[in-house]
Amino acid sequence: MSPNPFLGVFLHALGGFAAGSFYIPYKRVRGWAWETYWLVGGFFSWIIAPWIVGLLTCPDLIRVLRSASSKTLLWTYLFGVMWGIGGLTFGLSMRYLGLSLGMALSLGFCAVFGTLVPPVFEGRIAGLVAATSGQVVILGILVCLTGIAMCGRAGMRKEKDLSEAEKKASIAEFSFVKGAWVAVFAGIMSSCMAFAFAAGKPIAEAAVQSGAKPLFQNFPVLIVALFGGFTTNFIWCAALSVKNKSGRDYVRVKTILPSRDSIAGLLRPAPSLLANYFWSALAGTTWYFQFF
Repeated sequence: MSPNPFLGVFLHALGGFAAGSFYIPYKRVRGWAWETYWLVGGFFSWIIAPWIVGLLTCPDLIRVLRSASSKTLLWTYLFGVMWGIGGLTFGLSMRYLGLSLGMALSLGFCAVFGTLVPPVFEGRIAGLVAATSGQVVILGILVCLTGIAMCGRAGMRKEKDLSEAEKKASIAEFSFVKGAWVAVFAGIMSSCMAFAFAAGKPIAEAAVQSGAKPLFQNFPVLIVALFGGFTTNFIWCAALSVKNKSGRDYVRVKTILPSRDSIAGLLRPAPSLLANYFWSALAGTTWYFQFF
């Protein structure tokens, strides 16, 4: 397969758009607790979408997965579990920082740690720094860190300028310090996806041998790794559902009468169970497209 820079740029743009905008549909969910819509969206992100894409891009997908050794499947799954902790805390950063600031800090740290942790762990960091291509990567990381610092400064100023009432009005649980630490932790744990791909390399090789294009060889690996991520998030969301008594959200929404938006002056529709499932599914599916 000959290199296609335009296709590469397009796929990177698609992935970046998906990673940066997937949380927006969640803002349309009403009458559900965070753990409810996060898990519903995650079911599409980590279970449904990976299987659909895997079946479309890998001939004889089931045989490919069955051919993998137990060790390969286990390590790919376990790294997925650890990555899932990063994904979970990424979602928590949205609760403490809001959409714009949370996205900026969390994705920034994910990019930095996701780039640096694997080569440091594998002892390749010296070679990376010595090569011209590696130096360009390091320059990009410095630019990313500069952006994180600017966003962090803006967040600190926001926390200082807003009164407690104003904070609660915009973001019910706003806390810059707590959100920043969560974002750092999310970035570190999210780097485990690189290790999941490394552990699942035999699966990718089997996919190519079965007729899958090299460009799509990691989609079967994602099925295993993202199932690990689903496990982590399912356990946490289930625990929150028990604690907050929000388990009934899956079959009903809290009754909220239509109210007039004081800013737009428009009537907001009452919560709808079907609409909540739709927006959560859209968010989850959009999230998966970052792997393209």
